Amino acid sequence: MKFKNITVAGSGVLGYQIAFQAAFHNFNVIVYDINDDVLEKAKAKFTTMSEAFKKDLNASKEQLDSAYSNLSYISNLSEAVKDADLLIEAVPENPDVKTEFYKKLAKVAIEKTVFVTNSSTLLPSQFAEVTGRPSKFLALHFANDIWRNNTAEIMGHPQTNPETFKDVVNFAKAIGMLALPLHKEQPGYILNSLLVPLLSAATNLLAKEVADFQTIDKTWMKATGAPIGPFAIIDIVGINTVYNIYKMASGKSQDPLKIKTTEYLKEKFIDANKLGVSNGEGFYTYPEPAYKSKDFLN
Repeated sequence: MKFKNITVAGSGVLGYQIAFQAAFHNFNVIVYDINDDVLEKAKAKFTTMSEAFKKDLNASKEQLDSAYSNLSYISNLSEAVKDADLLIEAVPENPDVKTEFYKKLAKVAIEKTVFVTNSSTLLPSQFAEVTGRPSKFLALHFANDIWRNNTAEIMGHPQTNPETFKDVVNFAKAIGMLALPLHKEQPGYILNSLLVPLLSAATNLLAKEVADFQTIDKTWMKATGAPIGPFAIIDIVGINTVYNIYKMASGKSQDPLKIKTTEYLKEKFIDANKLGVSNGEGFYTYPEPAYKSKDFLN
């Protein structure tokens, strides 16, 4: 395996999951975030995650103890990447934030380090030059609840070195993922090219007051047999992530409905700090959301 020392930049919705998944599969993992307070919150998330690993993967105490021993926490970027073979960027889904991060990273990372972005919708070519190492930069995108929905979409850009691409595919397999290589850049990869239109259609229906969010979820679940509906998915993905995607889209298109939907999310959820599963309340309240009730579809 080409990579052994992994740094995950960002301990949010997906960052902490990626870090724990890699640590569970015996990689040395440094979790980097902007300050120690944020990192302390990440440690609490790992406790919740270990319970999920016990339930869903039958993980043993020994395996989980080993995973914890493979994790370190650092809030100084230079220190966090000083021996990294692979840097996985999982910072907020905002082009300006990502660009600023890569500018800082390019100044302190060592020559051997491969950079990958876990961006949900943005293309690696948007950031390739600012990384300072375009041939060693590509996208590695995970689905939420990665220990269970274990997909890893690998997407290069025209300057990505083919051998680096193969190394990232092999890493994805080594941490228990179904590796899904893409042959061309595609905004949203495969998964979000399919998923984002669904979530957009659902939130548009809500913003237009066609139906309430539970009715929309019930419709999707009952009619398709899906275990959850679009608003449950939005809570899991993170309402802030979905809002940022919509904000970019509405700014480009100036479509009145997209703007209305974006404003709805901001007023009802972002401004009220209702961000979904990550902080206990979004469209549903957690840890026992209504859609998990046996009576939800009655």
